[in-house]
Amino acid sequence: MNSSTPAQKRHIRLGHSPDPDDAFMFYGIACGGVDCGNFEFEHVLADIQSLNEWAHESRLEITALSLHAYAHVADRYILLPNGASIGDKYGPIVVSRAASLDLRGKRIAVPGLMTTAYLVLRMHTPDFEPVVVPFDQILETVVEGKADAGLVIHEGQLTWPEYGLHKLLDLGEWWYEEEKLPLPLGVDTVRRDLGMEACSEIARILGESIEYAMAHRTEALEYARQYGRGLDMDRTDRFVGMYVNQDTLDYGDRGRQAVRRVLERGHACGLLPRSMEVDFVPMPAKAAAPAPVN
Repeated sequence: MNSSTPAQKRHIRLGHSPDPDDAFMFYGIACGGVDCGNFEFEHVLADIQSLNEWAHESRLEITALSLHAYAHVADRYILLPNGASIGDKYGPIVVSRAASLDLRGKRIAVPGLMTTAYLVLRMHTPDFEPVVVPFDQILETVVEGKADAGLVIHEGQLTWPEYGLHKLLDLGEWWYEEEKLPLPLGVDTVRRDLGMEACSEIARILGESIEYAMAHRTEALEYARQYGRGLDMDRTDRFVGMYVNQDTLDYGDRGRQAVRRVLERGHACGLLPRSMEVDFVPMPAKAAAPAPVN
């Protein structure tokens, strides 16, 4: 009689935003399309402001974070080498009812004080009054005149014209003009206390999940669209394409340089608490292709 029992899987809470690009990235894990090894994943969906706050409590083993927030919890979490949302010459936008507006001193609705969008807008315009609003209420807040302008992230970057507003600024364009680099916005991180072996295995699983979604794009987009808050399939495809691409599979040298530059400049501007060394979980090696059978 064989008394052995299967090894118990390690329960891992995986936090991400309820938006199409995150959902697309994690589709391979959610649908069982990739080998999750000894891990069992629980998806925890929350807005980015909540995820940023929870990281201070080390609540989740894996979590999406704003790069801005990561600077405050880098002692607890390490950057995964994949899963980033990076805008290359595009990014969060500022909109208003007016076709032109000097942002200095104005009330600007923002999706959270720990978001990367807020950090970069502070670099651009140091002296404005933030009004913290849930990200999916920013456009309405501006339309109703409760703020002079709004800092728009997620699908609002595509839907803002429907509100009769004007785009004043694209922070990704501005950042590229300043630095000649893409703008890293969201990052995926894993808690350091899991140990590097587990962190490396998680990096493998996440990378394979992204690759699976890319290879099964139609099904993955259908899954992601449920988080698009009104986006049709074409705009879901467009939005996912903006933030799930080769940079998501691997930051590469340019993406890593961009991460370091955002944090360096944020510290130099007095917006981040300290200068920091940035470290990443090593990129997992690709499995060798099977030898041909003679």
